[in-house]
Amino acid sequence: MSRTTSDMPPVAAEHSRERLRLHWKPLPLQVQLWVEVSLLIAFGLIMVYSSSSIPAFKRYSDSSYFLKRHLISIVLGFAIMFCVSRIPYRSFKKYSGPLMVGMLGMLVLVLIPGIGAKINNARRWVRVGPLHIQPAEYAKVVWVLFLSSALVRKQDRIKQPRVSFWPYLLLCGLFCALLLKEPDFGSVFMFVLLMVVMMAVTGVPFRCFFLMAPFASLAFYRMVFLVPYRRSRWEAFLNPWVDPLYSGYQLIQGWIAVGSGGFFGKGLGAGQQKLLYLPESYTDFILAVIGEELGFLGILLTCVLFLFLFLTGLEISKEAPDYFGSTLAMGLTMLISLEALLNMAVVLGLVPTKGTALPFISYGGSAFVANCAVVGMLLSIAGSCEKKTDNFD
Repeated sequence: MSRTTSDMPPVAAEHSRERLRLHWKPLPLQVQLWVEVSLLIAFGLIMVYSSSSIPAFKRYSDSSYFLKRHLISIVLGFAIMFCVSRIPYRSFKKYSGPLMVGMLGMLVLVLIPGIGAKINNARRWVRVGPLHIQPAEYAKVVWVLFLSSALVRKQDRIKQPRVSFWPYLLLCGLFCALLLKEPDFGSVFMFVLLMVVMMAVTGVPFRCFFLMAPFASLAFYRMVFLVPYRRSRWEAFLNPWVDPLYSGYQLIQGWIAVGSGGFFGKGLGAGQQKLLYLPESYTDFILAVIGEELGFLGILLTCVLFLFLFLTGLEISKEAPDYFGSTLAMGLTMLISLEALLNMAVVLGLVPTKGTALPFISYGGSAFVANCAVVGMLLSIAGSCEKKTDNFD
């Protein structure tokens, strides 16, 4: 005769409830993550070709130029995702320090003429043969890994700001100083935001953030309002029609694309703004092309896919076997989610324009491969979650 959960010993009853709860998950966590990321990448591949064919033909007389390069990024990204997923996530902890030093070195190399490549008045890439690598994209991943390792290791002293806050604030300032030299204000914003999120998750006292607020406000003022082109972006954010042919041009064209798509869109491939009206139509502003061609339903689909990915990441964080895995999964999930949210907010005019790709959908090698490495780490943690569950059987 079968026993109910209430008839079992406390430990067995808890394990039974755990098995029952996991049994009702749609799919195992690793499979869920693979499916969600694969759907985003497939959707992005379609939209990259649709949004880039005209600019590619204009520049290179080959409408498939950017599609071919994006396919190379996808193959490389999947290979890195698979390789990273096979590495036990706990081993990432011991490499976090050397990786941070390596990233600092890469950000210095970017600024050296002859090594760092300058494109569109920004020096953000390291030239490696025919490839251009953007170290800032990988630095954000390493930053999350380093903070997860360091803050978890110091958990017994997490309430002491001189141990858990000030050293990492200074290190963040060093990274931000190098990024501002490129300049890359978007990455600076993400570095600070990720630091705040990671510290809040691990229990750093909130009074530290209040102490940081005046200095952060002063730094923000100096970085934005005392730099002419950033100040013009801020003014365009407040009212793009003040300068519709220059600082407000991209935002206005993005609004036209999204607004003209209506509820169902004009149809895949039928968008007009990608005909050299909308700058960065296949990178930072690809969401505007989605809105024009697939309408509100296309943007809603994009949001739903990222929401599922976010929820799966939270579930991995919750089910992780140890505190390091839980903290790392949370940080990696927030990295992808915040970048997606920031990109959507920029396109819709909710925040000032800044260069941030839409993860897995926008064209761009370094950002795409870095996000694939993030998913590889999450898959490694998710695999440990499944092994932990198997132990209950």
